[in-house]
Amino acid sequence: MALVFLYGTLKRGQPNHRVLWDGAHGSAAFRARGRTLDPYPLVIAGEHNNPWLLHLPGSGRRVEGEVYTVDERMLRFLDDFENCPALYQRTALRVQLLEEGAPGAEEPPAPTTVQCFVYSRATFPPEWAQLPHYDSYDSEGPHGLRYNPRENR
Repeated sequence: MALVFLYGTLKRGQPNHRVLWDGAHGSAAFRARGRTLDPYPLVIAGEHNNPWLLHLPGSGRRVEGEVYTVDERMLRFLDDFENCPALYQRTALRVQLLEEGAPGAEEPPAPTTVQCFVYSRATFPPEWAQLPHYDSYDSEGPHGLRYNPRENR
């Protein structure tokens, strides 16, 4: 079993979340909301308005997302789904677990940190680093950049 930090279209309520519950892909279980221990740029870019976590630790914001426990089969599926390693790279980062509840909830008194896999971009067009950085992603958020789901492409 492995921990995976999801910050974009795979989160609950987002367009691709359903693939986590398809048993043909393996198993995934929600563990907690979380926030990256270090800041990273989370940007929305590309022709389909994808959320991208740029592998530039120390710049950007502490990004909120969700931590899932996944089995090896689901991890392999996610690698394929995220076109890893060609498009995204699966790397490890530290995530602070947050109390369950609404986004922006207070952190627990004794924060717990875990090591998680994350799908981020190590190579990207240089101008992406200059785009607005977000601390959380919602495909229908106030940014006005609607995600174009795969089934519509």
